[in-house]
Amino acid sequence: MSGLTVEIIPDSEQGGFTARVPDIPAYGEGDTEEQALADLREALAAYVEAFGIDDAMARVNSPSSLRRLDVDLADLARA
Repeated sequence: MSGLTVEIIPDSEQGGFTARVPDIPAYGEGDTEEQALADLREALAAYVEAFGIDDAMARVNSPSSLRRLDVDLADLARA
């Protein structure tokens, strides 16, 4: 596997970014996207060191497709 799908999450309240691979419990944070990605690389290396490459590879699932779900969470909270 030569790449991973990474989610970049901006923090609109405090600034900065969080980067994560959805299927692996490892996160990176930084003031910029690049810093968050660099921190994520370190977190992924630590995860592999702690749990092994086989565990990490078993967790990674490529989505078969991505879709947008139009849902208003506020409406769900009122239901």
